[in-house]
Amino acid sequence: MKTIFTILFTLFAVFLSAQDVAILKYKGGGDWYSNPTALPNLVKYCNDNIDTDINESVQTVEAGSTDIFQFPFLHMTGHGNVFFSDDDAENLRNYLISGGFLHIDDNYGMEPYITKELKKVFPNNELIEIPKDHAIFSSAYEFSNGLPKIHEHDGKAPQAYGIFNDSRLVLLFTFESDLGDGWEDQEVHNDPEDVREKALKMGANIIKYAFEN
Repeated sequence: MKTIFTILFTLFAVFLSAQDVAILKYKGGGDWYSNPTALPNLVKYCNDNIDTDINESVQTVEAGSTDIFQFPFLHMTGHGNVFFSDDDAENLRNYLISGGFLHIDDNYGMEPYITKELKKVFPNNELIEIPKDHAIFSSAYEFSNGLPKIHEHDGKAPQAYGIFNDSRLVLLFTFESDLGDGWEDQEVHNDPEDVREKALKMGANIIKYAFEN
């Protein structure tokens, strides 16, 4: 056990000094690989507009790997099933309470699966709706009305949910917004430029908040 914690501490010390982000690969058959241009585009936007210096070569890490400790920010998306093994859940919990941040963006259809699996990660914590005056909505750009709507699915308002640990937001779940679609190359979804700009600005808020808290 001591060896495991020594490894985790070393990996965490590495990611504290880095500005790297990664896509989280998970089990269950869901398309964790959807929106392939989204995170690279967001990284470039942040580097160009909010003075970050993030490695633009976005990597992929598995939920159960200690490699996640190399990244202060993880992004997860998809449409379908999600499954975390007990080891995956423990690894993610250790990562998040040690200072990591996970953004989960429902690309449509993910919500019933991820909410169930998050109970394995934090059995005693509920996803709660984040108030519109939370710092994540103003860390770089002002979103006084909260999460922006990027793509329409079921006619529902966009909602931002979170899990807090010792008052720190460690996990953000964006629902009925589809931020990642707005981050993708313009020709993928043909979104108007102002819609893409809203998505990228909200993404920049998330990145800035994750790096500074």
